[in-house]
Amino acid sequence: MEATKIAVIGGSGLYNMTAISAVETLEIDTPFGAPSGSIRIGSLAGKRVAFVPRHGEGHVLSPSTLPYRANIYALKMLGVRFIIAVNAAGSLREDYAPGHIITPDQIIDYAIHTRARSFFEDGVVAHISTADPMSDYLRAIIGDAVEKVGGVVHRRGTILVEDGPRFATRAESHLFRAWGCDLIGMTSAPEAFLAREAEIDYASLAHITDYDSWHESEAAVTSDMVIQTLAKNIDTVQAALAEAIAQIDEDMVVPAHTALDTAFATGRAYQDSETITKLKPILARALNLD
Repeated sequence: MEATKIAVIGGSGLYNMTAISAVETLEIDTPFGAPSGSIRIGSLAGKRVAFVPRHGEGHVLSPSTLPYRANIYALKMLGVRFIIAVNAAGSLREDYAPGHIITPDQIIDYAIHTRARSFFEDGVVAHISTADPMSDYLRAIIGDAVEKVGGVVHRRGTILVEDGPRFATRAESHLFRAWGCDLIGMTSAPEAFLAREAEIDYASLAHITDYDSWHESEAAVTSDMVIQTLAKNIDTVQAALAEAIAQIDEDMVVPAHTALDTAFATGRAYQDSETITKLKPILARALNLD
């Protein structure tokens, strides 16, 4: 099968875009189970793009129980090198208003539930660097694309990732603001970190849907509020996504693509053969596997 080098992780408003043509649907199994749903591969802006429904068809999967590892592993199997993750997020600052789009550069992982966070457990231990968890290359492309289609974009931001599925209390929202966080969401972690372990370049197109629960003059966030704002934002998000994909150089080499070169703690002679087989799509380049 021809490699698909670009992927989008997001909701139905993205994988059902009318601009996508020649769509095929794949059912993929991984050592970590099935992905969130069928992966659609189609042509967008002249490029093959894989679309993953993060929460499944009909939004049936909770943020705290998503098969994050299966999603990223499946994309690695397809040959994906770049991921644009589309995320709904709450704003923790006045000037990041609902309807605006952010390309966050930092993450605080406050997900305290037992989400599976790594491909590297027993057998092969690796400590991946995530000092800068989001791709500068993709963030610049996304920011330019949003401006080109007439959206309002902020090119930096720290996103606080909470477990969900509940929204934050007012006290939590104020705490996260005091920490210097700009956004709050539920799915960027461990998704971004797993992508780095898989040597896939990753960035988020985060669109603001609400002011979480800290704002004194705005209503506290509800699911209905998020859904309504998503519907208003979707045209801008779709247009920006198509423009961004058109600008990605599928063969560009960026630091994420060699992230494992300095990550292994387990010496090659001690690495478990079954684990290597299990993780072969992820380890193939770094370990020179056939």
